[in-house]
Amino acid sequence: MSDATDPWLIVGLGNPGPEYAANRHNVGFMVADLLAERIGGKFKRAQKAQAQVVEGRIGPPGPGSRRVVLAKPMSYMNLSGGPVTALRDFYKVPTDHVVAVHDELDIDYGMLRLKLGGGDNGHNGLKSMTKAMGPDYHRVRFGIGRPPGRMQVADFVLKDFGSAERKELAYLVDRAADSVECLLAEGLERAQSAYNS
Repeated sequence: MSDATDPWLIVGLGNPGPEYAANRHNVGFMVADLLAERIGGKFKRAQKAQAQVVEGRIGPPGPGSRRVVLAKPMSYMNLSGGPVTALRDFYKVPTDHVVAVHDELDIDYGMLRLKLGGGDNGHNGLKSMTKAMGPDYHRVRFGIGRPPGRMQVADFVLKDFGSAERKELAYLVDRAADSVECLLAEGLERAQSAYNS
């Protein structure tokens, strides 16, 4: 069982490479980048995994602050489980201290849902993580809504956010980063009541 001194591993899910950077599927990377900025860190290559990491602390100085490793797997989305498990083992992070931040089709754009455990809902990044280490990690689900008309899901998630969506995106990414900080500082129930919509 984990305790307050154990580190947390916050994983933003996405695809590496500039051509994917603004895709809906990469909103996890966007949240991880903002959290890194907040703690004053820069992502660098992890030694033990195919990922970029930043180490630091989240929360107020003193006993309320949490040791964190922020990570962006540099495998493709559907292979995220390998790098995440390698980082979890290297940093000795209990599985219930792993948080995956990811896009979610079944939630309206910009809505958040935080939870512990559960299924993958067809999300290839979660599918890979669950296969590698079981389902008992936290998820911060960032709603992107369903594709319009007959557009295929794969095409939709690999497209950039639309112009109307981009107007709100910075605010929504900021709110998702706040929810991660709340989860670490105050626990899942408090974060759910403050941010689940």
